[in-house]
Amino acid sequence: MSATLRLENLTVKRGAGLLVALNLTVAPGEVLTIMGPSGSGKSTALAAILGTLTRDFTLTGRIFLGARDITALPPHLRRVGLLFQDDVLFPHLSVGGNLAFALRPAVKGRAARRALIDTALTSAELAGFADRDPATLSGGQRARVALMRTLLASPSALLLDEPFSRLDTALRAQIRGFVLNRVHREGLPAILVTHDAEDAAATAGRVVDPLGQPVSLP
Repeated sequence: MSATLRLENLTVKRGAGLLVALNLTVAPGEVLTIMGPSGSGKSTALAAILGTLTRDFTLTGRIFLGARDITALPPHLRRVGLLFQDDVLFPHLSVGGNLAFALRPAVKGRAARRALIDTALTSAELAGFADRDPATLSGGQRARVALMRTLLASPSALLLDEPFSRLDTALRAQIRGFVLNRVHREGLPAILVTHDAEDAAATAGRVVDPLGQPVSLP
């Protein structure tokens, strides 16, 4: 079921320094971009939503996903998916094994699990790739497998941590379009963190800095 991601007066400080100040709502299927240079607090904002802030940060405010207050929940209970700039596929597992790793325990039986994996691969134009070694895949294929693995975990929101930054220009546009299309189709509220104006513009959504101020694109 689609849910809204709401950051209610969310602030993160490190010592006396204010790094994040966000008070906003991201609707199902919407992509909000947090844009700024390295070290500006973009990744800190994602860590706050994921629940992975270290002890040297202080968080105030609340995070809601639908009607659930997830502020104090451990990361594995938040149902927030994350797509990194690195695809982080497990080299010792096949493509299908990588996807199976993400399936929720509620999916019982080998046939049911394999059916979900095959459907995911087909939707990513990778039908028949389940038994492939990840090392044999192209960069674009690996990126698509990484996204499908994230989606198979059935997240209620998606965070995109500069997932296109290491792709060449042509592949970057292709994979960016694929990811954004899946976000819209799945109806997930999503937050993209980037320092790249082209990535931000491609979302056709709101763009803010880590302190919640609107950012004007070139």
